[in-house]
Amino acid sequence: MYELKTLLPQFDINVPKCMYEMKNLNTAVVAEKGCPKKVTEVIIFFFYFYNNHINHLMFVPFLKGFLKFFGATTAATTGTVSTCCPLDLDKLGAQIQQIIKVSGGDAQTVVKRQEKVMLQLEELKKQLAGIRSTLGLCQKGIQATSYISNNNGGLREEPLHDIVINGHPNFIPYALLAMKNAWKDLFTIDVKTFTHSTMNDIGKEAKAFEQALKSVKVNPDKPKVNVTLIWKNCEHTEMISSPTMYVPIYGEVNIIRYLGRVGPAEYRYENSPLCNEIDVVLDICYQLLRCNTPKARANIIRLLNNRLQKQQYFGGDKMSIADIGVHSSLRRMPAITDKDLTPALLEWRKRAAKFTLI
Repeated sequence: MYELKTLLPQFDINVPKCMYEMKNLNTAVVAEKGCPKKVTEVIIFFFYFYNNHINHLMFVPFLKGFLKFFGATTAATTGTVSTCCPLDLDKLGAQIQQIIKVSGGDAQTVVKRQEKVMLQLEELKKQLAGIRSTLGLCQKGIQATSYISNNNGGLREEPLHDIVINGHPNFIPYALLAMKNAWKDLFTIDVKTFTHSTMNDIGKEAKAFEQALKSVKVNPDKPKVNVTLIWKNCEHTEMISSPTMYVPIYGEVNIIRYLGRVGPAEYRYENSPLCNEIDVVLDICYQLLRCNTPKARANIIRLLNNRLQKQQYFGGDKMSIADIGVHSSLRRMPAITDKDLTPALLEWRKRAAKFTLI
């Protein structure tokens, strides 16, 4: 084989003195002359069983029976009886008892030190919780654990992380306000807004949007996701869902899809027979927001009218995230007035406004 050169020079390693040092348990035991290593190994082996597997009062009889059985099995298998290291079972039992006696004090000391450390950690946890409460940060307790959901195909759901949405004041994500109003009795979306240094003034409409978000009360008893909305000079509305790496989700429609999957079960549409239809409606919303001519907007409105047909909502007979997407998209398009909408869309808009309140 190819031999590599030594990369690190030989040097002495200084063992740190900060760790708690336990006494060597084997120093108090004198092994049998002739084979001390084997005796020590047997003692350590059975001392492990003493602490973990069998009743303490039955340990010595168990040890004697095992050694007799082991010797008989060896003689039957090989035809010879090993005499290289004769063991005195009484002396071996006395040695093990000595180990237990010597180690008992040290083990008890370690247990006490561990209990003291646990109490200090618990006190530190309470202090950190108090600091977080004072700063108004997200409070995540023991409830934020993964669980198996029957409403999501049996997939394991992880705790919801705080998400960040970057948006331009000219493209206000009204879907956040719509979902916050529609879900107020089922799920809480706690939105806090900030202004990036790239924006001098967010405008009256964005300020009114902030006040509308604040007016919706937060129910602490409902599942909650914290959303930080940052007004920023950016081209697209983007959401960052990963707390450890920058993985943006672009577009308000895709943000609606994400929140629809982690939100209340009543608005999750994966198991709905209209799943594909809801996705198509959300795709139409994406196209609507990028229409630059009246003719293109009229074609999209015609598609929406055909999708609505005789049903009350785009998701069937109940409100769905498809309706939230359409309602928010129409709100974001000031060029589209009531004159541009069909009678069916006008009636639908009134019904949806009772939920979204926008």
